[in-house]
Amino acid sequence: MEIGTLLNLELKESGKQYTYYCKIIEKNDNYLIIDYPIDEKTRKTKILPKRRLFKVKFVGKDQVVYQFTSEIVAKVNLNIPALAIKSPSPDKVERIQRREYVRVETAVDIAIHSTNHQFEPFVTVTSDISGGGLAVLVPKHISLEIGTIVDAWFALQMNDNQFYYIYARAEVVLNREANSRINLISLKFHTITKPNRQLIVRFCFDKQREAKKKELT
Repeated sequence: MEIGTLLNLELKESGKQYTYYCKIIEKNDNYLIIDYPIDEKTRKTKILPKRRLFKVKFVGKDQVVYQFTSEIVAKVNLNIPALAIKSPSPDKVERIQRREYVRVETAVDIAIHSTNHQFEPFVTVTSDISGGGLAVLVPKHISLEIGTIVDAWFALQMNDNQFYYIYARAEVVLNREANSRINLISLKFHTITKPNRQLIVRFCFDKQREAKKKELT
């Protein structure tokens, strides 16, 4: 982990999980110095309690997501408010399983097709996306039952302004009501190439970095 690496901190409180964004602003052999974490939902800074264990997730140089467990050790006096967290030993850093890919809320145009002609193809937008799957907004007149397999095509615009076109076969894993006219359908990637999954992971972390920069300016 280098200075400038964006981190996700995941903390459980009262049975709920909270996610915070921060980045490494300094480091030494024993500690990582981070700026004050920002709550994923409220966008407000949060000082986490000392000695409370939480998960830390980040993208390595190989564009793979890793995680380790750490805790706040102390406040640090730098030119900006900062916190010190324990730096993990290499054997304590683990590769994240697919179900734990980082998710970002973003609207991406997407085309959905039935694999067995159960419904007419339609175009919609995503509600969120991750390396493990995505959620899409679907009109209620289109029936997508749990377990339905679909083909999905969408394009991601990266920070270099290039578009990358993604195809994936996905399975409906959750169907919930967004409002009186729209359902929110969660899809888990069933078949996707490794390069395409890595592009999605990169896209998600680029989005998080953008959000973090906006908070700092």
